[in-house]
Amino acid sequence: MNFFIHGFTVLLYNPLFNALVLLYLYLPGRDFGVAVIVLTILIRIVLYPLMVKSLKSQKNLSELQPKMQEIQEKHKNDKEMQTKEMMALYQREKINPFGGCLPILLQFPILIALYQVFWKGLGPNTMHHLYSFIPNPGTISTSFLGLINLTEPSIVLAVLSGIIQFFQTKTMTPQKKNVQGKKDQMSQFSDIMQKEMLYFFPILTVFILWRLPSAIGLYWIVTGLFSIYQQILVNRETKLKTI
Repeated sequence: MNFFIHGFTVLLYNPLFNALVLLYLYLPGRDFGVAVIVLTILIRIVLYPLMVKSLKSQKNLSELQPKMQEIQEKHKNDKEMQTKEMMALYQREKINPFGGCLPILLQFPILIALYQVFWKGLGPNTMHHLYSFIPNPGTISTSFLGLINLTEPSIVLAVLSGIIQFFQTKTMTPQKKNVQGKKDQMSQFSDIMQKEMLYFFPILTVFILWRLPSAIGLYWIVTGLFSIYQQILVNRETKLKTI
């Protein structure tokens, strides 16, 4: 266990902590919130190729929905054959049904590390994590634009995060097409789940973030906006290819 904790500290916590302090020191105005925003953008730029690949995989998978529905209808009484036909379809179309999951899962350790950074704070007792080439900033003001203390919960940023999550989920929800003009039970269940997730995720986001340091909410907002922008680019690129 100590090995994993040490690895987490060395590979994630320390780099993010030092990057945040470095940005705070050298960005104009020394605003902690601005440093969080810039750090979030840098993280998203690093993950950009993986996230684009993930979004394209999800987009390609959504475009297979009509064919998947045909297979489900054709073999609705034979689940084994239905599974074989689905796997054959994925192989023919060269699509990995789980291809969109890995980049998303990679964000969770980063989110946990950022939570640790914000939760432990940036007081004198945490400065021993600084690399030798980064100067000690002394006292760090954790306010954002002089209005919000980012080490404390903020219902405003939590609600904004929920709103951004709603639009992000809506943007990423595929528009299903039904070839036969009617939907089987599986398709109807899938549609109901998508509609519920559209509202469930934003509510869950607000519920989680309103008790956490508001810096997490700020990170969530910037990440959501970046994801929406990426999704729009992927959708536009897909449309251009079909013209």
